Amino acid sequence: MCAQAVLSDAALRGATVMLMRPVAADGPLRRRLQARGARVLQVPGFSLRGRDDDAARKHLRQALAATRVIFTSPAAVRFAARLLPLVPMGSVLAVGGGTARALQAQGVEHVQVPAQQRSEGLLALPALQSVQGQSVGLVGAAGGRRLLPDALVARGARLFEAHVYVRSAARLDARHRRALETASAPLYVLISSAGALAHVSAGLGPANWQALTERACAVVSSERLAGLAQASGFRRYVLAASARPEDLLAATCAAHRAPD
Repeated sequence: MCAQAVLSDAALRGATVMLMRPVAADGPLRRRLQARGARVLQVPGFSLRGRDDDAARKHLRQALAATRVIFTSPAAVRFAARLLPLVPMGSVLAVGGGTARALQAQGVEHVQVPAQQRSEGLLALPALQSVQGQSVGLVGAAGGRRLLPDALVARGARLFEAHVYVRSAARLDARHRRALETASAPLYVLISSAGALAHVSAGLGPANWQALTERACAVVSSERLAGLAQASGFRRYVLAASARPEDLLAATCAAHRAPD
């Protein structure tokens, strides 16, 4: 396993690791990778822009007044806090530990986090089992997977969605392409978002993307993303336990230690 490798400061010496999430979202993971000796390339799939309009404030106020309030990412917390003080009226749930820590930094102390840190894990929590006729607030961005909101509505919840920021495809330019062309092997691409995967593959262009997938090993955070990575051209992949930084790091270490 990778536990021993994670403890070593040289666990990723000689490796190049490509991150697809926005720079601000991947700060902790980037620092952990660099501390283990990896060279990190940031090729973001998304750019994030906070909303600052009356409609966003209205919808956030409604979400915060619900009996259960779900925050879908640290970015959701950050941009929501710019719109209104975060004083939820009901119980608070976060998709993962990073989101929970962001909430705690805003003074929200009691946050429920699922063991499986994704939408499926949230839906398995006891707090979301009996929501018939109950109000549920969902704070995040438009787009992405509809599994969570659709499941809550199917369970009978009165859903109040607050889109506090906007995700759009990041602009990739010659600097990103040149960095990938000159990146030393072995090369690992960390994938925890289907949207980011789609945007980066489109942004790099067919020839550059094919060259990347032939050289690199994908480190994916779910079976679903493993299938998408293979469909997009990756010949090799390893499966991380989750999208948490420590799990992505452990899977990358394991792949780097494995014989060719």
